Amino acid sequence: MKTCIDRTVGNKFCLAIWIIAVCFAATGVFAAGSASPLLAAGKEFDSSVKTITIPSFTELAKRVKPVTVNISTTKIVKGRKSFRRFEPPSGSDDEQFREFFGDDFFRRFFGDIPQRDFKQQSLGSGFIIDREGYILTNNHVVAEADEIKVKLENEKEYDAKIIGRDEKTDIALIKITKAPAELPVAVLGDSDALEVGEWVMAIGNPFGLMETVTVGVVSAKWRKIGAGPYDDFIQTDASINPGNSGGPLFNLNGEVVGINSAIYTPSGGNIGIGFAAPINLAKKIVRQLKEKGKVTRGWLGVVVQEVTPELAKSFGLKEGKGALVADAEKGGPADTAGLKGGDVIITFDGKEITKMSDLPLMVAETEVGKKVTVTVIRDGNDKKFAVTIGELKEKEAATASAEEQSTLGLTAEQITPDMARRYGLPEDEGILITQVEPGSPADDAGVKRGDIIKEINRKPVKTMSQYLKALEKGKSGENILFLIKRGRNSIWIVIKP
Repeated sequence: MKTCIDRTVGNKFCLAIWIIAVCFAATGVFAAGSASPLLAAGKEFDSSVKTITIPSFTELAKRVKPVTVNISTTKIVKGRKSFRRFEPPSGSDDEQFREFFGDDFFRRFFGDIPQRDFKQQSLGSGFIIDREGYILTNNHVVAEADEIKVKLENEKEYDAKIIGRDEKTDIALIKITKAPAELPVAVLGDSDALEVGEWVMAIGNPFGLMETVTVGVVSAKWRKIGAGPYDDFIQTDASINPGNSGGPLFNLNGEVVGINSAIYTPSGGNIGIGFAAPINLAKKIVRQLKEKGKVTRGWLGVVVQEVTPELAKSFGLKEGKGALVADAEKGGPADTAGLKGGDVIITFDGKEITKMSDLPLMVAETEVGKKVTVTVIRDGNDKKFAVTIGELKEKEAATASAEEQSTLGLTAEQITPDMARRYGLPEDEGILITQVEPGSPADDAGVKRGDIIKEINRKPVKTMSQYLKALEKGKSGENILFLIKRGRNSIWIVIKP
């Protein structure tokens, strides 16, 4: 151990380490064959977990490294013609100098001074999925690249091109333009079968260091990190750093179970919190990327939100499962089938919705035109609707009296058609929130200035008198349920007085 070899540390430190080790061994903490005194009295030692064998990763690394590639991209950033304004010498009379020569003189004499084009380069990783030279990587590794180079394990470099990209999942498919014969191919595993605590190996190109191997465990599954609408990440403590993006995450069978995509870091370096897109997500879209260059997704036409305990109580639900419909887009598949705001979707096409975030991915993966059964809870009763899934398209007041300040911390005005036109409001009736007091119940619940109140406790609110009457019923200290219009979306919010 370095500290014991270093004379400057001193022998006392080494002796202390030796004493601690002996003490631990004496108490049985390191003893595999005897019961530990740390166990509660009277409980038997579970021999099935007394030893843990750490696997050797040597053979696994040798077997899977050849399928991992280094990706380098170049983007040409075009310079613009510009004219640098002439500045008179220090100490001269600025007005006279400009009046005599003028900027036009220098523009005609020298012309526009062009800025030079420059190359913007970046590094990433990927892995080969078939012998034709198709490679999976992250979208952010190759997006907007003018030139893509792929380097194999044997140091040979090849040109590559983008076949398809999907920003929503940050997955891209590229292809070596002239693929060599007998390319090694990765085996794609089943990311759903991963278990928390399972060993995994990441291979990539961090900071340009090719074929870097790191190992760790699956720290968690189904992580939502705000990267996109279909977040479903595998969290791992296998070291992932800039340049690892797009590289494979392997299980101990040598199967790719994830695409290394992101890290959580306050410093820019690895702190043991990395995220990989599950390979099952990539398998569902790779065919579309190969055939169409993009991904076509199903569309239900609803805005949904999480069913919090407060919302569950307000809607009379036994538990906070499902996805609460805040709004059903007029003329959309859900609206046409009969769904409406306030419904709680509990199953979609036979699959249970345990949390709101389950639904968007289920819908997106459903074939356009397929008829599915959607079960909702409405007014305490289960109702079933047959919905034909559409295709997701890419986006897709004077007051009645004076301004009224409520005990909830809201200042509100009644919207008039004139106010709606003047301020470009999306609605010409309802109650507009003009101010939210910091630290108030409304602020704590997430109400924002500019929100439009459409309902209070499931009752429509269009006038100031309706608004005030609805608030009076909430003065007993009970939670108040608001339906808020925010931009193009509607959301349910519970305010605790």
